[in-house]
Amino acid sequence: MSDGRLKVTVGVCGGIAAYKSVELVRLLQDAGFDPHVVMTAAAEEFVRPLTFAAISGHKVITGLWGEEAGTGNGEGLESEGGVSSIEHIQEAQTTKLLIVAPATADMLAKFAHGLADDFLSTMFLATTAPVLVAPAMNVNMWEHPATQANVETLRARGVMVVEPGSGYLACGMVGGGRLAEPVAIVAAVREVLKAALGGGNSHVPEARRGAPGFFAGSFAGETVLVTAGGTREAIDPVRFIGNRSSGRMGYAVAAAAKARGARVILISAPVGLACPEGVEVVQVVSAEEMRRAVMNRLAEATVVVMAAAVSDYRVRSVAAQKMKREKAKVVMLELESTEDILQEVVKRRMTGTLVVGFAAETEDVMENGRAKLAKKGVDAVVVNDVSEEGVGFDSERNAGSFLTAGGAVEFPVMSKAEMAGRILDEVRELRG
Repeated sequence: MSDGRLKVTVGVCGGIAAYKSVELVRLLQDAGFDPHVVMTAAAEEFVRPLTFAAISGHKVITGLWGEEAGTGNGEGLESEGGVSSIEHIQEAQTTKLLIVAPATADMLAKFAHGLADDFLSTMFLATTAPVLVAPAMNVNMWEHPATQANVETLRARGVMVVEPGSGYLACGMVGGGRLAEPVAIVAAVREVLKAALGGGNSHVPEARRGAPGFFAGSFAGETVLVTAGGTREAIDPVRFIGNRSSGRMGYAVAAAAKARGARVILISAPVGLACPEGVEVVQVVSAEEMRRAVMNRLAEATVVVMAAAVSDYRVRSVAAQKMKREKAKVVMLELESTEDILQEVVKRRMTGTLVVGFAAETEDVMENGRAKLAKKGVDAVVVNDVSEEGVGFDSERNAGSFLTAGGAVEFPVMSKAEMAGRILDEVRELRG
């Protein structure tokens, strides 16, 4: 334990998903843990050890015999000394949990068959702490009988498995094998440690509002309907009017709600994102398609989060064929308003259903957010300034304010996964 925090060891194997382990380490710190990192030689081909050392503040262990491969900026580096042939014993004895993410097919096989030819596999055999693995690999490798047999062997020995998700993989294939989202892995870490150390153990960090893996505000029994992405309004069979929404915020909310135990319905406009594991996805394109999909499923929802960027206008008359470039330098498009989905949701929702709207603004942000809150009749509005550099559209990060009739909660710049957790924390407060 360091500074009163529980020490957990993150094992990183070689695979493109290794970059997500950087976010995992940071989220573990945010959740109140003290993460240390062990890397395989193959993992170093994807992420430099110095990256993990700089984030964790601890030396990164990369081999059984060599000198330390990374340096941190904390005093603990000097006190821990260099890597030695028996350091796996010290690491194995002092950690409270070993998390392997990503866990490759090769490492799962080593664990299952008791092989120990590098630091991570040796530590696995030497530790008596709980072990949690988050597999990530090509879909065919994941589904191969040998891999599945190794996973079942590990399960039978008490190893916890965070199932991989499905979606587009780095190899270009689509299917299972995608590393679970870091926020879901952090949630699993908390639950495993609570079970291992006892639910009332004071050393397990309490889930605080906004922290990754926050389960105090469980969504078990809730059905959360989320809209995401930017709708497209056709000009002709080739062209459309659209917006810059990536869909990341809505997808993060859907994944966070699922991790907290909710049933999740995600109504998505076109995006380049993998569907969150265990979430029911309805694909739409236009504002009218989204409106119909939302209304078809609204009666099932107890919470509605309208994160999609729905077009306010569509072309009144869509060309049947591709419009050819003409000599005229100006082409006039006649636009008409689309339906106000958010306002219709408020009018048609079931009694007790909470509705959260989003407002992407470029000026008078708080004033416009408050105006939307009053006009639409929603329970809350998440408002953000999309003109700010590095947040909002086309970014992994976001910032904003959660507005209700009773006040405002500020969200500083953070990852969209973290902000999704903060939004759900506030929704739980409204429910409570």
